[in-house]
Amino acid sequence: MSTPFIREIRINWDAVSEDSYLRQIPALKDTETVSLRKPVTFLAGENGTGKSTLLEAAAVAYGFNPEGGTKNYAFSTHDSHSELWRAVTLVKTPAKAMHGYFLRAESFYNVATAEEEYSKGPGGIPAHYHEKSHGESFLAVTEQHFRGRGMYFLDEPEAALSPQRQLTLLLRINECVKEGAQFVIATHSPILLAYPEAEILNFADRIEPCAYEDTDSYRITRMFVNDRERILHQLFSE
Repeated sequence: MSTPFIREIRINWDAVSEDSYLRQIPALKDTETVSLRKPVTFLAGENGTGKSTLLEAAAVAYGFNPEGGTKNYAFSTHDSHSELWRAVTLVKTPAKAMHGYFLRAESFYNVATAEEEYSKGPGGIPAHYHEKSHGESFLAVTEQHFRGRGMYFLDEPEAALSPQRQLTLLLRINECVKEGAQFVIATHSPILLAYPEAEILNFADRIEPCAYEDTDSYRITRMFVNDRERILHQLFSE
Protein backbone atom coordinates (compact mmCIF):
# COMPACT_ATOMS: atom_id res chain seq x y z
CA MET A 1 0.00 0.00 0.00
CA SER A 2 1.21 3.47 -0.88
CA THR A 3 1.95 6.44 1.33
CA PRO A 4 -1.18 8.55 2.00
CA PHE A 5 -1.52 11.96 0.32
CA ILE A 6 -2.59 13.56 3.61
CA ARG A 7 -0.83 12.50 6.79
CA GLU A 8 -2.30 14.94 9.31
CA ILE A 9 -5.30 17.15 9.90
CA ARG A 10 -4.35 20.06 12.14
CA ILE A 11 -6.82 22.36 13.88
CA ASN A 12 -5.92 25.92 14.87
CA TRP A 13 -8.48 26.75 17.52
CA ASP A 14 -7.49 30.41 17.46
CA ALA A 15 -9.30 30.55 14.12
CA VAL A 16 -12.57 29.31 15.68
CA SER A 17 -14.86 31.85 17.32
CA GLU A 18 -15.10 31.66 21.09
CA ASP A 19 -18.85 31.07 21.07
CA SER A 20 -18.77 28.40 18.36
CA TYR A 21 -20.62 25.15 19.00
CA LEU A 22 -17.49 23.39 17.76
CA ARG A 23 -15.86 24.10 21.11
CA GLN A 24 -18.64 22.12 22.81
CA ILE A 25 -18.02 18.87 20.91
CA PRO A 26 -16.01 16.69 23.33
CA ALA A 27 -14.08 14.73 20.70
CA LEU A 28 -13.00 17.87 18.87
CA LYS A 29 -12.55 20.59 21.46
CA ASP A 30 -9.12 19.50 22.73
CA THR A 31 -7.91 18.02 19.45
CA GLU A 32 -5.15 19.79 17.57
CA THR A 33 -3.84 16.98 15.37
CA VAL A 34 -5.45 13.94 13.77
CA SER A 35 -3.01 11.57 12.08
CA LEU A 36 -3.95 9.65 8.94
CA ARG A 37 -1.48 6.80 8.93
CA LYS A 38 -3.20 4.32 6.63
CA PRO A 39 -4.60 4.46 3.09
CA VAL A 40 -8.05 3.94 4.66
CA THR A 41 -9.04 5.81 7.81
CA PHE A 42 -12.49 5.39 9.34
CA LEU A 43 -14.12 7.94 11.62
CA ALA A 44 -16.48 6.03 13.92
CA GLY A 45 -18.68 6.94 16.85
CA GLU A 46 -22.16 7.97 17.89
CA ASN A 47 -24.25 10.64 16.16
CA GLY A 48 -23.20 14.16 17.08
CA THR A 49 -19.63 13.31 18.06
CA GLY A 50 -18.04 15.36 15.27
CA LYS A 51 -17.15 12.72 12.67
CA SER A 52 -18.89 14.36 9.73
CA THR A 53 -17.92 17.81 10.94
CA LEU A 54 -14.23 16.98 10.82
CA LEU A 55 -14.55 15.07 7.55
CA GLU A 56 -16.39 17.97 5.93
CA ALA A 57 -13.81 20.48 7.16
CA ALA A 58 -10.94 18.39 5.79
CA ALA A 59 -12.69 17.90 2.45
CA VAL A 60 -13.41 21.62 2.07
CA ALA A 61 -9.86 22.50 3.13
CA TYR A 62 -8.64 20.11 0.43
CA GLY A 63 -10.62 22.05 -2.17
CA PHE A 64 -13.91 20.19 -2.50
CA ASN A 65 -17.34 21.78 -2.63
CA PRO A 66 -19.00 21.54 0.84
CA GLU A 67 -21.95 19.70 -0.70
CA GLY A 68 -19.78 17.16 -2.48
CA GLY A 69 -18.60 16.19 -5.93
CA THR A 70 -15.25 16.61 -7.61
CA LYS A 71 -13.09 19.69 -7.25
CA ASN A 72 -14.77 20.98 -10.40
CA TYR A 73 -18.14 21.25 -8.67
CA ALA A 74 -18.75 24.85 -7.64
CA PHE A 75 -22.34 25.37 -6.52
CA SER A 76 -24.24 26.08 -3.34
CA THR A 77 -27.84 25.31 -2.45
CA HIS A 78 -27.52 25.90 1.29
CA ASP A 79 -24.38 26.81 3.23
CA SER A 80 -24.67 24.45 6.18
CA HIS A 81 -21.00 23.62 6.65
CA SER A 82 -19.23 24.77 9.78
CA GLU A 83 -16.42 27.27 10.12
CA LEU A 84 -14.01 24.50 11.10
CA TRP A 85 -12.54 24.25 7.60
CA ARG A 86 -11.00 27.71 8.02
CA ALA A 87 -9.13 26.42 11.08
CA VAL A 88 -7.94 23.23 9.38
CA THR A 89 -4.52 22.75 7.82
CA LEU A 90 -3.82 19.55 5.91
CA VAL A 91 -0.28 18.25 6.18
CA LYS A 92 0.38 16.57 2.86
CA THR A 93 3.05 14.15 1.70
CA PRO A 94 5.10 14.77 -1.48
CA ALA A 95 2.79 12.40 -3.38
CA LYS A 96 0.21 14.13 -5.57
CA ALA A 97 -3.33 12.83 -6.00
CA MET A 98 -4.53 12.72 -9.60
CA HIS A 99 -8.23 12.19 -8.83
CA GLY A 100 -10.66 12.86 -6.01
CA TYR A 101 -14.25 13.01 -4.84
CA PHE A 102 -16.25 14.08 -1.79
CA LEU A 103 -19.26 11.78 -1.45
CA ARG A 104 -21.67 13.20 1.08
CA ALA A 105 -24.88 11.22 1.56
CA GLU A 106 -27.08 14.02 2.89
CA SER A 107 -26.48 16.39 -0.02
CA PHE A 108 -26.01 13.95 -2.88
CA TYR A 109 -29.34 14.99 -4.45
CA ASN A 110 -27.87 18.47 -4.95
CA VAL A 111 -24.72 17.03 -6.49
CA ALA A 112 -26.79 14.91 -8.86
CA THR A 113 -28.73 18.00 -9.95
CA ALA A 114 -25.53 19.98 -10.50
CA GLU A 115 -24.04 17.11 -12.49
CA GLU A 116 -26.94 17.33 -14.94
CA GLU A 117 -26.20 21.00 -15.54
CA TYR A 118 -22.46 20.49 -15.90
CA SER A 119 -22.95 17.66 -18.38
CA LYS A 120 -24.79 20.01 -20.76
CA GLY A 121 -21.49 21.73 -21.56
CA PRO A 122 -19.19 20.87 -24.46
CA GLY A 123 -18.11 17.24 -24.29
CA GLY A 124 -20.32 16.56 -21.28
CA ILE A 125 -21.56 13.01 -20.71
CA PRO A 126 -24.54 12.94 -18.34
CA ALA A 127 -24.52 10.30 -15.61
CA HIS A 128 -28.31 10.56 -15.09
CA TYR A 129 -28.03 10.01 -11.34
CA HIS A 130 -31.65 11.10 -10.83
CA GLU A 131 -32.81 8.28 -13.09
CA LYS A 132 -31.20 5.70 -10.80
CA SER A 133 -32.09 4.60 -7.31
CA HIS A 134 -30.17 6.25 -4.50
CA GLY A 135 -27.97 3.20 -4.05
CA GLU A 136 -27.40 2.73 -7.78
CA SER A 137 -26.36 6.36 -8.14
CA PHE A 138 -23.85 6.01 -5.28
CA LEU A 139 -22.28 2.99 -6.95
CA ALA A 140 -22.30 4.80 -10.31
CA VAL A 141 -20.21 7.54 -8.69
CA THR A 142 -17.65 4.97 -7.53
CA GLU A 143 -17.41 3.52 -11.03
CA GLN A 144 -17.15 6.90 -12.72
CA HIS A 145 -14.94 8.82 -10.29
CA PHE A 146 -13.00 6.43 -8.03
CA ARG A 147 -9.56 5.70 -9.43
CA GLY A 148 -6.09 4.83 -8.24
CA ARG A 149 -3.96 7.73 -6.98
CA GLY A 150 -7.10 9.50 -5.81
CA MET A 151 -8.05 11.29 -2.59
CA TYR A 152 -11.56 10.44 -1.42
CA PHE A 153 -13.70 11.69 1.45
CA LEU A 154 -16.88 9.66 2.10
CA ASP A 155 -19.52 10.73 4.59
CA GLU A 156 -21.81 7.84 5.60
CA PRO A 157 -21.78 6.18 2.15
CA GLU A 158 -23.76 3.25 3.56
CA ALA A 159 -26.84 5.49 3.84
CA ALA A 160 -28.12 4.39 0.42
CA LEU A 161 -26.56 0.94 0.21
CA SER A 162 -27.91 -2.48 1.10
CA PRO A 163 -25.51 -4.79 2.97
CA GLN A 164 -24.71 -6.52 -0.32
CA ARG A 165 -23.95 -3.22 -2.03
CA GLN A 166 -21.77 -2.21 0.90
CA LEU A 167 -19.65 -5.25 0.06
CA THR A 168 -19.53 -3.97 -3.52
CA LEU A 169 -18.28 -0.63 -2.21
CA LEU A 170 -15.62 -2.40 -0.13
CA LEU A 171 -14.42 -4.16 -3.27
CA ARG A 172 -14.21 -0.86 -5.16
CA ILE A 173 -12.32 0.78 -2.30
CA ASN A 174 -9.86 -2.10 -2.22
CA GLU A 175 -9.28 -1.90 -5.98
CA CYS A 176 -8.46 1.80 -5.68
CA VAL A 177 -6.25 1.36 -2.61
CA LYS A 178 -4.18 -1.22 -4.48
CA GLU A 179 -3.59 1.48 -7.08
CA GLY A 180 -2.51 4.12 -4.58
CA ALA A 181 -5.73 5.80 -3.45
CA GLN A 182 -6.47 7.19 0.01
CA PHE A 183 -9.87 7.21 1.74
CA VAL A 184 -11.18 9.01 4.80
CA ILE A 185 -14.63 7.65 5.66
CA ALA A 186 -17.14 8.60 8.35
CA THR A 187 -19.42 5.61 8.88
CA HIS A 188 -21.66 3.61 11.20
CA SER A 189 -21.47 0.49 9.05
CA PRO A 190 -19.92 -2.59 10.69
CA ILE A 191 -19.45 -3.95 7.16
CA LEU A 192 -17.36 -1.03 5.93
CA LEU A 193 -15.45 -0.77 9.21
CA ALA A 194 -14.19 -4.31 8.66
CA TYR A 195 -11.90 -3.25 5.82
CA PRO A 196 -8.54 -4.98 6.49
CA GLU A 197 -5.61 -2.90 7.75
CA ALA A 198 -7.66 0.29 8.00
CA GLU A 199 -7.27 2.56 11.01
CA ILE A 200 -10.43 3.26 12.95
CA LEU A 201 -10.55 6.52 14.90
CA ASN A 202 -13.30 6.49 17.49
CA PHE A 203 -15.02 9.78 18.39
CA ALA A 204 -16.21 9.92 22.00
CA ASP A 205 -14.71 12.03 24.80
CA ARG A 206 -11.67 12.28 22.54
CA ILE A 207 -10.46 10.94 19.22
CA GLU A 208 -8.45 7.78 19.60
CA PRO A 209 -7.61 4.60 17.66
CA CYS A 210 -10.04 1.76 18.18
CA ALA A 211 -10.08 -1.94 17.33
CA TYR A 212 -12.86 -3.09 15.04
CA GLU A 213 -14.34 -5.34 17.73
CA ASP A 214 -14.49 -2.39 20.14
CA THR A 215 -16.57 -0.12 17.92
CA ASP A 216 -20.19 0.45 18.94
CA SER A 217 -21.28 -0.45 15.41
CA TYR A 218 -19.79 -3.91 15.68
CA ARG A 219 -20.68 -4.61 19.32
CA ILE A 220 -24.33 -3.56 19.04
CA THR A 221 -24.87 -5.32 15.71
CA ARG A 222 -23.27 -8.51 17.03
CA MET A 223 -25.29 -8.36 20.23
CA PHE A 224 -28.55 -7.84 18.33
CA VAL A 225 -27.95 -10.58 15.78
CA ASN A 226 -26.95 -13.09 18.46
CA ASP A 227 -29.73 -12.29 20.93
CA ARG A 228 -32.46 -10.51 18.98
CA GLU A 229 -35.51 -11.75 20.89
CA ARG A 230 -34.17 -10.88 24.33
CA ILE A 231 -33.05 -7.41 23.26
CA LEU A 232 -36.36 -6.61 21.59
CA HIS A 233 -38.28 -7.85 24.62
CA GLN A 234 -36.18 -5.73 26.93
CA LEU A 235 -36.41 -2.70 24.63
CA PHE A 236 -40.18 -2.80 24.28
CA SER A 237 -40.74 -3.59 27.94
CA GLU A 238 -39.02 -0.36 28.84
